Amino acid sequence: MQEKKIHILLAEDDNNLGFVVQDNLKSNGFDVTLCPNGEEALKAFANNPFDLCLLDVMMPKKDGFTVAETIRELNKDIPIVFLTAKTMQMDKVKGFTVGADDYITKPFDFQELVLRINAILKRSKLITEKEEEVVFSYDIGKYHFDIKNQVLKLGNVEQKLTKKETRILTFLCENMNDIASREQILKNIWGNDDYFSGRSMDVFISKIRKYLAEDEHIQIINIHGVGFKLEVKM
Repeated sequence: MQEKKIHILLAEDDNNLGFVVQDNLKSNGFDVTLCPNGEEALKAFANNPFDLCLLDVMMPKKDGFTVAETIRELNKDIPIVFLTAKTMQMDKVKGFTVGADDYITKPFDFQELVLRINAILKRSKLITEKEEEVVFSYDIGKYHFDIKNQVLKLGNVEQKLTKKETRILTFLCENMNDIASREQILKNIWGNDDYFSGRSMDVFISKIRKYLAEDEHIQIINIHGVGFKLEVKM
């Protein structure tokens, strides 16, 4: 039985670069749908199953950030990688804020691109396998955290979590009322502990704080330069 190919949505308005990236990815065993602008990318995403999105930031009709935000509304977990000529730090931070898993600046090495894609897909697959094999839940103050179903529940109100949010909150719960190392969270969930991964993690921690805000006895404390402490006062 032939193994199903990974299907990548590639949105790139530079025709020459788009075709080169598409051919390179195809030669590495991926199935690639190339779209010339953001609108076409969203149409393709709505009508086809994809495993990863590779989005140029500067595109006509809809830019990559707008496309990513819409994709995140439809699918919280699909990996998103930005391709861009921009090098401004604020642009990279914005990319992670809208849900990017990685950010590659043009010009880039195709071997590096393939390695990064494979690393992201591997982490995504490992997360799924771990969640299928082990069923855990935690009571966090007034909340019930169901890891298997990626749900944080307060009474009858349920907050669906992304895989990254689930893994981060699990890590914090495993170290409840103790310090969870910043470095360990980054290396286990992002695969590295560089500056931009750190900023991305800070965005996710802020989201989780908001999810837990209804219980005044719960705090996620930032221990500067060390890590985070999920503190639950009885």
